[in-house]
Amino acid sequence: MVTRHISDDGVSLLRQQAAGASVEAAVQRCRESATDVVDARDDAWPVVFANDAAAPAALFVRGDLSVLSARRVGIVGTRNATSAGRATARELGHDLADAGVTVVSGLARGIDGAAHEGVKASLANGADSADGSDSASGRAAAVVGSGLDVPYPLRHRDLWEWVGRHGLLMSEHPPGVTPEPWHFPLRNRIIAALSEVLVVVESRERGGSLITANLALDMGIEVMVVPGSPHNRSSAGTNQLLFEGAAVVRSADDVLTHLGLDHSRQHAVHDARPVPQGVQAAVLATCEQQPSTLDMIVGDVGCSVAEAALAAARLEQSGWLIEAAGWFEPTSSRLSRS
Repeated sequence: MVTRHISDDGVSLLRQQAAGASVEAAVQRCRESATDVVDARDDAWPVVFANDAAAPAALFVRGDLSVLSARRVGIVGTRNATSAGRATARELGHDLADAGVTVVSGLARGIDGAAHEGVKASLANGADSADGSDSASGRAAAVVGSGLDVPYPLRHRDLWEWVGRHGLLMSEHPPGVTPEPWHFPLRNRIIAALSEVLVVVESRERGGSLITANLALDMGIEVMVVPGSPHNRSSAGTNQLLFEGAAVVRSADDVLTHLGLDHSRQHAVHDARPVPQGVQAAVLATCEQQPSTLDMIVGDVGCSVAEAALAAARLEQSGWLIEAAGWFEPTSSRLSRS
Protein backbone atom coordinates (compact mmCIF):
# COMPACT_ATOMS: atom_id res chain seq x y z
CA MET A 1 0.00 0.00 0.00
CA VAL A 2 1.09 3.56 -0.69
CA THR A 3 0.42 4.49 2.95
CA ARG A 4 2.96 2.07 4.40
CA HIS A 5 5.50 4.90 4.84
CA ILE A 6 3.02 7.29 6.50
CA SER A 7 2.11 7.26 10.17
CA ASP A 8 -1.52 7.10 11.30
CA ASP A 9 -1.24 10.77 12.24
CA GLY A 10 -0.03 11.53 8.71
CA VAL A 11 -3.00 9.75 7.17
CA SER A 12 -5.33 11.70 9.45
CA LEU A 13 -3.71 15.00 8.46
CA LEU A 14 -3.98 14.08 4.78
CA ARG A 15 -7.70 13.42 5.15
CA GLN A 16 -8.16 16.71 6.98
CA GLN A 17 -6.37 18.59 4.22
CA ALA A 18 -8.49 16.95 1.55
CA ALA A 19 -11.74 17.59 3.44
CA GLY A 20 -10.94 21.26 3.92
CA ALA A 21 -9.67 21.92 0.41
CA SER A 22 -11.40 24.45 -1.83
CA VAL A 23 -11.39 23.49 -5.51
CA GLU A 24 -12.01 27.08 -6.57
CA ALA A 25 -9.12 28.38 -4.47
CA ALA A 26 -6.82 25.66 -5.82
CA VAL A 27 -7.70 26.52 -9.41
CA GLN A 28 -7.01 30.19 -8.77
CA ARG A 29 -3.63 29.44 -7.19
CA CYS A 30 -2.74 27.23 -10.17
CA ARG A 31 -3.47 30.11 -12.51
CA GLU A 32 -1.49 32.57 -10.43
CA SER A 33 1.55 30.26 -10.21
CA ALA A 34 1.48 29.07 -13.86
CA THR A 35 0.84 25.51 -12.67
CA ASP A 36 -0.86 22.93 -14.89
CA VAL A 37 -2.66 19.78 -13.73
CA VAL A 38 -2.53 16.41 -15.51
CA ASP A 39 -4.09 13.05 -14.72
CA ALA A 40 -4.58 9.67 -16.37
CA ARG A 41 -7.13 11.12 -18.81
CA ASP A 42 -4.50 13.37 -20.41
CA ASP A 43 -2.35 12.33 -23.36
CA ALA A 44 0.64 13.84 -21.54
CA TRP A 45 0.20 11.52 -18.53
CA PRO A 46 3.48 9.61 -18.02
CA VAL A 47 3.11 6.12 -19.46
CA VAL A 48 5.08 4.63 -16.54
CA PHE A 49 2.01 5.21 -14.36
CA ALA A 50 -0.36 3.33 -16.68
CA ASN A 51 -0.41 0.10 -14.64
CA ASP A 52 0.94 1.45 -11.35
CA ALA A 53 -1.47 0.94 -8.46
CA ALA A 54 0.53 3.47 -6.42
CA ALA A 55 0.49 6.16 -9.12
CA PRO A 56 -0.55 9.67 -8.07
CA ALA A 57 -4.16 10.60 -8.79
CA ALA A 58 -2.92 13.77 -10.49
CA LEU A 59 0.27 15.77 -10.91
CA PHE A 60 0.70 19.51 -10.63
CA VAL A 61 3.37 20.45 -13.14
CA ARG A 62 5.39 23.38 -14.39
CA GLY A 63 7.56 23.00 -17.47
CA ASP A 64 7.78 20.51 -20.32
CA LEU A 65 6.30 17.04 -19.78
CA SER A 66 8.02 15.81 -22.94
CA VAL A 67 11.32 15.57 -21.00
CA LEU A 68 9.91 12.31 -19.61
CA SER A 69 9.94 10.89 -23.15
CA ALA A 70 13.76 10.81 -23.04
CA ARG A 71 15.84 8.16 -21.29
CA ARG A 72 15.60 8.79 -17.55
CA VAL A 73 17.99 8.26 -14.65
CA GLY A 74 17.16 9.07 -11.04
CA ILE A 75 19.95 10.39 -8.82
CA VAL A 76 19.31 10.46 -5.07
CA GLY A 77 21.29 10.56 -1.86
CA THR A 78 21.63 12.02 1.58
CA ARG A 79 20.94 15.64 2.42
CA ASN A 80 24.05 15.57 4.64
CA ALA A 81 26.38 14.83 1.75
CA THR A 82 30.14 15.18 1.78
CA SER A 83 31.89 17.61 -0.56
CA ALA A 84 33.10 14.67 -2.63
CA GLY A 85 29.57 13.23 -2.78
CA ARG A 86 28.13 16.50 -4.05
CA ALA A 87 30.93 16.77 -6.62
CA THR A 88 30.20 13.23 -7.83
CA ALA A 89 26.46 13.91 -8.11
CA ARG A 90 27.16 17.13 -10.01
CA GLU A 91 29.51 15.29 -12.38
CA LEU A 92 27.00 12.49 -13.00
CA GLY A 93 24.18 14.98 -13.64
CA HIS A 94 26.36 16.93 -16.06
CA ASP A 95 27.64 13.91 -17.99
CA LEU A 96 24.25 12.18 -18.21
CA ALA A 97 22.65 15.39 -19.48
CA ASP A 98 25.45 15.70 -22.05
CA ALA A 99 24.37 12.27 -23.31
CA GLY A 100 20.74 13.41 -23.67
CA VAL A 101 19.44 11.73 -20.50
CA THR A 102 16.77 13.32 -18.30
CA VAL A 103 17.97 13.40 -14.69
CA VAL A 104 15.19 12.81 -12.13
CA SER A 105 15.62 13.88 -8.52
CA GLY A 106 13.90 15.57 -5.60
CA LEU A 107 15.61 19.01 -5.39
CA ALA A 108 16.55 18.36 -1.77
CA ARG A 109 19.77 19.80 -0.41
CA GLY A 110 22.83 17.63 -0.75
CA ILE A 111 22.96 15.02 -3.52
CA ASP A 112 19.63 15.84 -5.21
CA GLY A 113 20.35 19.51 -5.73
CA ALA A 114 23.94 18.84 -6.82
CA ALA A 115 22.75 16.44 -9.55
CA HIS A 116 20.49 19.11 -11.02
CA GLU A 117 23.22 21.72 -10.74
CA GLY A 118 25.22 19.40 -13.00
CA VAL A 119 22.36 19.33 -15.53
CA LYS A 120 22.19 23.11 -15.40
CA ALA A 121 25.92 23.36 -16.09
CA SER A 122 25.55 20.97 -19.05
CA LEU A 123 22.81 23.10 -20.60
CA ALA A 124 24.82 26.28 -19.98
CA ASN A 125 27.78 24.73 -21.81
CA GLY A 126 25.47 23.79 -24.67
CA ALA A 127 24.15 27.35 -24.89
CA ASP A 128 27.76 28.57 -25.08
CA SER A 129 28.58 26.22 -27.97
CA ALA A 130 29.20 27.43 -31.49
CA ASP A 131 25.59 27.10 -32.67
CA GLY A 132 24.06 27.96 -29.28
CA SER A 133 21.97 24.78 -29.40
CA ASP A 134 21.35 22.53 -26.40
CA SER A 135 18.90 20.26 -28.21
CA ALA A 136 21.12 17.22 -27.68
CA SER A 137 21.33 17.80 -23.93
CA GLY A 138 19.19 16.11 -21.31
CA ARG A 139 16.95 17.94 -18.90
CA ALA A 140 16.15 18.02 -15.19
CA ALA A 141 12.90 16.54 -13.88
CA ALA A 142 12.17 17.22 -10.21
CA VAL A 143 9.50 15.73 -7.94
CA VAL A 144 8.96 17.90 -4.86
CA GLY A 145 7.10 17.54 -1.58
CA SER A 146 5.19 20.82 -1.52
CA GLY A 147 3.16 23.06 -3.81
CA LEU A 148 5.13 24.35 -6.79
CA ASP A 149 4.86 27.89 -5.43
CA VAL A 150 6.43 26.89 -2.09
CA PRO A 151 10.15 26.27 -2.81
CA TYR A 152 11.86 23.97 -0.32
CA PRO A 153 14.58 24.21 0.79
CA LEU A 154 14.73 27.98 0.36
CA ARG A 155 18.40 27.77 -0.63
CA HIS A 156 17.25 26.03 -3.83
CA ARG A 157 14.72 28.70 -4.82
CA ASP A 158 16.74 29.73 -7.90
CA LEU A 159 17.41 26.12 -8.92
CA TRP A 160 13.71 25.31 -8.37
CA GLU A 161 12.69 28.14 -10.73
CA TRP A 162 15.33 27.11 -13.28
CA VAL A 163 14.03 23.53 -13.41
CA GLY A 164 10.50 24.85 -13.96
CA ARG A 165 11.69 26.95 -16.91
CA HIS A 166 14.13 24.53 -18.55
CA GLY A 167 12.93 21.11 -17.44
CA LEU A 168 9.96 19.77 -15.48
CA LEU A 169 8.82 20.47 -11.92
CA MET A 170 6.19 18.10 -10.47
CA SER A 171 4.22 17.60 -7.27
CA GLU A 172 1.22 15.65 -6.01
CA HIS A 173 0.30 18.71 -3.96
CA PRO A 174 -1.55 21.79 -5.22
CA PRO A 175 -0.07 25.28 -4.97
CA GLY A 176 0.09 26.66 -1.45
CA VAL A 177 0.76 23.31 0.28
CA THR A 178 3.76 23.50 2.62
CA PRO A 179 6.32 20.68 2.93
CA GLU A 180 5.51 18.11 5.61
CA PRO A 181 7.81 15.25 6.70
CA TRP A 182 5.41 12.57 5.49
CA HIS A 183 5.17 14.13 2.02
CA PHE A 184 8.69 13.02 1.13
CA PRO A 185 8.40 9.21 1.42
CA LEU A 186 5.37 9.52 -0.88
CA ARG A 187 7.36 11.76 -3.23
CA ASN A 188 10.10 9.12 -3.37
CA ARG A 189 7.85 6.49 -4.97
CA ILE A 190 7.26 8.87 -7.90
CA ILE A 191 11.00 9.46 -8.34
CA ALA A 192 11.52 5.69 -8.39
CA ALA A 193 8.69 5.09 -10.87
CA LEU A 194 9.98 7.73 -13.29
CA SER A 195 13.51 6.28 -13.32
CA GLU A 196 14.76 3.63 -15.71
CA VAL A 197 17.86 3.38 -13.52
CA LEU A 198 18.20 4.78 -10.00
CA VAL A 199 21.67 5.90 -8.87
CA VAL A 200 22.35 6.35 -5.15
CA VAL A 201 25.42 8.52 -4.54
CA GLU A 202 25.58 8.69 -0.73
CA SER A 203 23.16 7.37 1.87
CA ARG A 204 23.31 6.79 5.60
CA GLU A 205 21.98 3.66 7.31
CA ARG A 206 18.43 4.99 7.07
CA GLY A 207 16.81 7.76 5.09
CA GLY A 208 14.78 8.81 2.09
CA SER A 209 17.29 7.64 -0.51
CA LEU A 210 17.17 4.08 0.84
CA ILE A 211 13.37 4.24 0.78
CA THR A 212 13.59 5.30 -2.87
CA ALA A 213 16.07 2.51 -3.64
CA ASN A 214 13.86 -0.15 -2.03
CA LEU A 215 10.80 1.14 -3.87
CA ALA A 216 12.75 1.00 -7.14
CA LEU A 217 13.81 -2.59 -6.44
CA ASP A 218 10.19 -3.50 -5.69
CA MET A 219 9.27 -2.07 -9.12
CA GLY A 220 11.99 -4.05 -10.89
CA ILE A 221 14.08 -0.93 -11.56
CA GLU A 222 17.87 -1.27 -11.61
CA VAL A 223 19.59 0.34 -8.63
CA MET A 224 23.21 1.42 -9.09
CA VAL A 225 25.48 2.78 -6.39
CA VAL A 226 28.55 4.98 -6.07
CA PRO A 227 30.79 3.19 -3.54
CA GLY A 228 32.22 5.06 -0.58
CA SER A 229 34.72 4.67 2.20
CA PRO A 230 33.66 2.23 4.97
CA HIS A 231 34.79 4.94 7.43
CA ASN A 232 32.33 7.47 5.99
CA ARG A 233 28.91 7.41 7.65
CA SER A 234 27.41 9.03 4.56
CA SER A 235 28.27 5.85 2.63
CA ALA A 236 26.94 3.29 5.10
CA GLY A 237 23.66 2.82 3.25
CA THR A 238 25.17 2.79 -0.22
CA ASN A 239 27.81 0.27 0.79
CA GLN A 240 25.07 -1.94 2.23
CA LEU A 241 23.27 -1.79 -1.14
CA LEU A 242 26.52 -2.86 -2.81
CA PHE A 243 26.85 -5.75 -0.35
CA GLU A 244 23.31 -6.80 -1.30
CA GLY A 245 24.20 -6.86 -5.01
CA ALA A 246 23.64 -3.39 -6.45
CA ALA A 247 25.72 -2.49 -9.52
CA VAL A 248 28.69 -0.15 -9.10
CA VAL A 249 28.84 3.33 -10.66
CA ARG A 250 32.39 4.54 -11.32
CA SER A 251 31.36 7.22 -13.81
CA ALA A 252 28.39 8.15 -16.00
CA ASP A 253 29.66 5.66 -18.59
CA ASP A 254 28.58 2.78 -16.33
CA VAL A 255 25.03 4.15 -16.27
CA LEU A 256 25.01 4.85 -20.00
CA THR A 257 26.22 1.32 -20.69
CA HIS A 258 23.31 -0.08 -18.71
CA LEU A 259 20.95 2.08 -20.79
CA GLY A 260 22.64 1.02 -24.03
CA LEU A 261 23.86 4.59 -24.56
CA ASP A 262 27.61 4.19 -23.98
CA HIS A 263 29.25 7.16 -25.72
CA SER A 264 32.69 6.65 -24.21
CA ARG A 265 34.20 5.53 -27.51
CA GLN A 266 32.61 8.33 -29.54
CA HIS A 267 34.37 11.26 -27.94
CA ALA A 268 37.02 12.01 -25.36
CA VAL A 269 36.22 13.95 -22.21
CA HIS A 270 38.39 17.05 -21.94
CA ASP A 271 39.71 17.78 -18.49
CA ALA A 272 41.17 21.26 -18.05
CA ARG A 273 42.94 20.40 -14.78
CA PRO A 274 46.73 20.03 -14.94
CA VAL A 275 47.72 16.36 -14.96
CA PRO A 276 49.45 15.49 -11.64
CA GLN A 277 53.07 14.42 -11.91
CA GLY A 278 55.62 12.94 -9.51
CA VAL A 279 54.68 13.15 -5.83
CA GLN A 280 51.33 14.75 -6.67
CA ALA A 281 50.38 11.79 -8.87
CA ALA A 282 51.34 9.37 -6.08
CA VAL A 283 49.35 11.33 -3.49
CA LEU A 284 46.30 11.43 -5.77
CA ALA A 285 46.53 7.67 -6.36
CA THR A 286 46.61 7.07 -2.59
CA CYS A 287 43.55 9.25 -1.98
CA GLU A 288 41.67 7.57 -4.83
CA GLN A 289 42.13 4.25 -3.04
CA GLN A 290 40.59 5.65 0.16
CA PRO A 291 40.22 9.01 1.96
CA SER A 292 43.57 9.66 3.61
CA THR A 293 45.20 11.84 6.25
CA LEU A 294 48.68 13.30 5.77
CA ASP A 295 50.13 10.55 7.97
CA MET A 296 48.50 7.89 5.79
CA ILE A 297 49.81 9.60 2.64
CA VAL A 298 53.33 9.73 4.05
CA GLY A 299 53.20 6.04 4.94
CA ASP A 300 51.87 5.00 1.55
CA VAL A 301 53.91 7.30 -0.72
CA GLY A 302 57.13 7.28 1.30
CA CYS A 303 57.64 11.04 1.19
CA SER A 304 58.15 13.58 3.97
CA VAL A 305 55.27 15.29 5.77
CA ALA A 306 56.23 18.59 4.12
CA GLU A 307 56.20 17.02 0.64
CA ALA A 308 52.83 15.35 1.31
CA ALA A 309 51.30 18.57 2.63
CA LEU A 310 52.55 20.61 -0.34
CA ALA A 311 51.38 18.04 -2.88
CA ALA A 312 47.94 17.73 -1.25
CA ALA A 313 47.56 21.52 -1.12
CA ARG A 314 48.41 21.88 -4.81
CA LEU A 315 46.03 19.05 -5.75
CA GLU A 316 43.29 20.79 -3.76
CA GLN A 317 44.01 24.13 -5.47
CA SER A 318 43.88 22.55 -8.93
CA GLY A 319 40.61 20.74 -8.22
CA TRP A 320 41.77 17.15 -7.78
CA LEU A 321 41.28 16.79 -4.02
CA ILE A 322 38.89 18.00 -1.33
CA GLU A 323 39.99 18.30 2.30
CA ALA A 324 37.51 17.82 5.13
CA ALA A 325 38.53 17.63 8.80
CA GLY A 326 42.07 16.57 7.89
CA TRP A 327 41.01 13.88 5.39
CA PHE A 328 41.77 14.20 1.68
CA GLU A 329 39.53 12.61 -0.94
CA PRO A 330 39.21 13.01 -4.73
CA THR A 331 36.61 15.28 -6.29
CA SER A 332 35.91 12.76 -9.09
CA SER A 333 36.99 9.40 -10.38
CA ARG A 334 40.18 8.95 -12.39
CA LEU A 335 38.13 6.60 -14.60
CA SER A 336 36.03 9.51 -15.89
CA ARG A 337 39.04 11.20 -17.43
CA SER A 338 40.09 10.66 -21.02
